[in-house]
Amino acid sequence: MWQRQNDRSATVTLPSDREIVITRAFDAPRTLVFDAWTKPEHVTQWWDPSRAPLAACEIDLREGGAFRFVPAGPNGVKRSFAGIYRAIDPPSELVFTTPSPSGGESIGRLLFRANGDTTTLTMTIECASRADRDALLQMRVDAGTIQTLDNLDEHIHTLQNER
Repeated sequence: MWQRQNDRSATVTLPSDREIVITRAFDAPRTLVFDAWTKPEHVTQWWDPSRAPLAACEIDLREGGAFRFVPAGPNGVKRSFAGIYRAIDPPSELVFTTPSPSGGESIGRLLFRANGDTTTLTMTIECASRADRDALLQMRVDAGTIQTLDNLDEHIHTLQNER
């Protein structure tokens, strides 16, 4: 099993030929981390790895509902991240599908585990094939996700300081 750890406590593992698992702890209650992940007014502030606010953030948080995050790209080029929610169990789990590099679907599963005032987020990306998983890794989905989770951590700390 391949594993990568960054300086800020995110861990990336490849437990199978089709999976990428990224785990990160947050010093915040699970409900706050879940809300920051599911409410447009929060997501727009932290989603883009460049830290730029999203140009558009649409979330229909229900099973069968869609989401779409559109970063403000260079020269007006916008590459959206979109999918469909398959299961929602606040504040512990989100399951969704997104298009995969080959045109099929990948399944994303976010588990929010509480341990006192700390939350561990485990993100599993299950790809349709090994080729899709490898294509995501070549696009550096691991590094982009780690940066995005760092942004989320900073956003959560900002929210906590405003209380």
